[in-house]
Amino acid sequence: MVLTASCKRENFLDRFPQDRFTEVTYFQSETDLKLYANQFYGILPVEFSNNDGMSDNLVPKGISTFLAGTATIPASGGGWAIGDWSGIRGCNFFLTRNINPSLSDAIKNKYNAEVRFFRALYYWQKVIRFGNVPIYKTDLNENSPELFNGRNPHKEVMDFVLEDLNYAIANLGDPTSENRVHKYAALALKSRICLWEGTFRKYHNLGDETKFLQEAAGASEEIMNSTKYAIYNTGNPQADYKNLFLQNDLTNNKESIMSRIYLVNISTTNYTRQIGEANTGFSKDFVRSYLCTDGKPISSSSLYAGDNTPEDEVKNRDPRYAQTIAIPGYILTQNPDGSKVVLDRPNINTSATSTGYQIIKGRSSDPAIWNANQDIIDRFIFRYAEVLLNYAEAKAELGQLDQAVIDKSIKLLRIRAGMPNMVLTELVPDANTVYPSVSLELQEIRRERRIELAGDGFRWNDILRWKAGTVFNNPYVILGMKLTQAYKATYPAAQGVNNLPLTADGYIRNYTNINNYTWADKMYLYPLPTDQLTINPKLAPQNMGW
Repeated sequence: MVLTASCKRENFLDRFPQDRFTEVTYFQSETDLKLYANQFYGILPVEFSNNDGMSDNLVPKGISTFLAGTATIPASGGGWAIGDWSGIRGCNFFLTRNINPSLSDAIKNKYNAEVRFFRALYYWQKVIRFGNVPIYKTDLNENSPELFNGRNPHKEVMDFVLEDLNYAIANLGDPTSENRVHKYAALALKSRICLWEGTFRKYHNLGDETKFLQEAAGASEEIMNSTKYAIYNTGNPQADYKNLFLQNDLTNNKESIMSRIYLVNISTTNYTRQIGEANTGFSKDFVRSYLCTDGKPISSSSLYAGDNTPEDEVKNRDPRYAQTIAIPGYILTQNPDGSKVVLDRPNINTSATSTGYQIIKGRSSDPAIWNANQDIIDRFIFRYAEVLLNYAEAKAELGQLDQAVIDKSIKLLRIRAGMPNMVLTELVPDANTVYPSVSLELQEIRRERRIELAGDGFRWNDILRWKAGTVFNNPYVILGMKLTQAYKATYPAAQGVNNLPLTADGYIRNYTNINNYTWADKMYLYPLPTDQLTINPKLAPQNMGW
């Protein structure tokens, strides 16, 4: 999913310093430090802004060349251009110059902590994409010999990232009304990054994973023990999950560790408008992962009603299904006069969805929101639910999972959804699992993560860290809903449903030239552009398989 912000006035999240400055006149006051640090806030991972289309959750109308195996090594750019390193250079520029003796150490350390938070985020993103990358601790210019350094090993870079995160946590304070990064936002980022790194080291056989898994569990637990945050729950499992993502003000929502605030005529988005015309949709594989209301997978539950109609498929399923995917009865438009437009059948063969499983998570039914640049729904940057999932998974990977861990993490998400708790002694195998090589406990934790964080942009990174690329070999990853002859007959002829390509058993096919993606292990990393390897041979070798 793509989130585009339109800002008519500036605020801290997208304001860059407006005047040129010299090193002699700048960094003289706390205001100078704050204004300089503002430029990095645009990198914060706002919910729905990351592309979940690059995963087995969504099936964009246009096929991903990367997943289709047709991507080639770029001649230049490809994530390694000058602009791609400017954030790290900007951080280093600040950190080497924030030395004004007239400012207190407390003030300097506070803004150093903000900037090191962002440097950690920048470097983690580089490691996800390329693996080994050079570590730069000072800002470079065109004459710096360090420009021709080789790449530091993945593990060394991530140890450096952890140092920055720990510094940020130690020197940032509690949240304030300014909505700047704070201690608990830094802990949430540490929870996310350390879980990624610990599991990456484990499943890619790099070794030394225990330290990062412990750090992930510890950071998560520190947030949990603070009692500052909680799962949003009004006691309405049929609507609470949906409504969580439709709030114009998350300031006082205890599930928000940090959120992106949008305001009328000041800072707005087009998310609802765009997701309503996104030419994408959830995959059949994703939909099969929802449990039935007895807590069992569809492969073993007697409550599963089949998938011959959308009404059958959602029957007796986790209530988050109908709050994430549009089903018949969903209110597409709620007009101020009380009239409404209600979905009577999935919007197949339209721009609303490519698969019949239309995304409605975070989508408003208010027609005013559909006007250009009028979406003012706040979006999460760090959400407490993710922290609970990180905690459960880290404890499981450490061999420390017990029912008490589940009861203070996943159970809280299940309660909101109106689902039975995950009871470790009652788990049953799922014939449709995409992780046959891991324990039942980890399968269920990963399932819960997939459902709770659907569309939030985590899935691709999760697949990379679990070394689970073979999930893309599953043909259901690129298929949509089942369209029987009987159900097809309910659509008007003008909609062109009869021309949709289907599989032999009636599932919508978007890509008629392939039956499934074919995963190659080189795809765990992107290639370096050829011009960089030519300019600096020390960056060699090229990433495996490219």
